[in-house]
Amino acid sequence: MNLTNRARRTRKRRSFLKDRRGLAAIEFALIAPVMILIYLGGVELSQGIALKRMVGLTASTVTNLVAQYTTISASTQMPDILNASSQVLAPYPASQATVTISAIQIDSDGKATVAWSQSLNGTPRTTGQVMTVPAALDVPNTTILYGEASYDYTPAIDFLDQGNFTLTSSIYMYPRASSTINLVQ
Repeated sequence: MNLTNRARRTRKRRSFLKDRRGLAAIEFALIAPVMILIYLGGVELSQGIALKRMVGLTASTVTNLVAQYTTISASTQMPDILNASSQVLAPYPASQATVTISAIQIDSDGKATVAWSQSLNGTPRTTGQVMTVPAALDVPNTTILYGEASYDYTPAIDFLDQGNFTLTSSIYMYPRASSTINLVQ
């Protein structure tokens, strides 16, 4: 009797080892968490890259719009231009964005200072603030525009627990219609 039980157990072991039913389900159960992690990571990464691109586009769009003026109104035209950033950033909320445009005056000695600055959802640069500009743009007796955009990005999923990121972009641009742009109230 002991021998037959041992033989039965041996046959059951062989039968169990040869049985392939359910193998696909076990393999899927092992690989599914990895697949989900890769998918969610890809979604999070692609959203961050898309938003970084939009932040750069916002800085260049606002600066480009201001560069086309010779005189710009701080009370009527500038708020419209700065608020246009919400259209560039759509579908992301513009309330998390800070957009600043500054006119930088470079004197005859090559000293660059802020002539005027306007901002959306942030603090504009201080008039007279000394700025460092790239050497290629540091031309005496000129005015350049400096556009800045930043966005406090909170990942939708954040499964890596990285928290918020601040995405930033800036651009320098020369005025197009005149040598300087006057800001009037």
